[in-house]
Amino acid sequence: MANPDHIRNPVEWGFDQLRFAALALGSLVHSLRGSQARGAPLPTINRVEAAELKDVLVRGLDDFGAYRTDVILLSLIYPIIGLVLVWWTFGYDMLPLLFPLASGFALVGPVAAVGLYEMSRRREQGSRISWVDAFGAVQAPGFGAILTLGLGLLAIFLLWLATAIFIYDLTLGPEPPTSINAFVHDVFTTSAGWAMIVIGIGVGFTFALLVLSISVVSFPLLLDRDVGFYRAILTSIKAVAANPGPMLLWGLIVAGGLVVGSIPALLGLILVIPVLGHSTWHLYRKVVQ
Repeated sequence: MANPDHIRNPVEWGFDQLRFAALALGSLVHSLRGSQARGAPLPTINRVEAAELKDVLVRGLDDFGAYRTDVILLSLIYPIIGLVLVWWTFGYDMLPLLFPLASGFALVGPVAAVGLYEMSRRREQGSRISWVDAFGAVQAPGFGAILTLGLGLLAIFLLWLATAIFIYDLTLGPEPPTSINAFVHDVFTTSAGWAMIVIGIGVGFTFALLVLSISVVSFPLLLDRDVGFYRAILTSIKAVAANPGPMLLWGLIVAGGLVVGSIPALLGLILVIPVLGHSTWHLYRKVVQ
């Protein structure tokens, strides 16, 4: 047994750090690969009808109602982050990023909702839960894959912001607006402003469709099963391909909910994001067998 009073020399300390790093790297590699054998079939995908999304939302509301105090406490971070971003864009140089940042919530929303998926999962199992249990997601075998996928969505979000700046420069830019009133006037009363709106919506829809395809069931799946990073993404893409209408409608519901939640100074996100997060878990349960 090692002597607890023993003072490690720099060489011993260095070996310990290398050992811990190797263990962490091995855990990450396992999380990315999953425990299933290479070539094993992907999880079975069920076909769902658009009408079933109502049941998904009802179940999400039920989860929210059961733990609303804990979930609201957990969700306070969302409007705080949103308000910080709005404050950051208040300078006229950053004003063109205000709308892209607001719409970008939909691109990183699946990451923000991981704790809510975990709460719904534990409620299914009959466990007594609180907001603290949302952090139980870190114990999932696929947590490394969840982090990796989250970083991927963050990269897509940053690429969207860069693209939005490029669209602004091509239409209303490259000079920043001189005031908020001038910016609003240029956006809604000039041909260049409407060109920016049309192009921005089209390109933004493409980004949103990409994120929906790779993440709509992949995050819940990685919490629920040790399938690995690539298999989770392929399963999500397969789910969207098998249910294009309902999945597109779900994406519109999410986008619409985030818009509504953002209107009252982003405070509505305290309610909207938990309901959508819990509902996404139940959508996963319907779609993936």
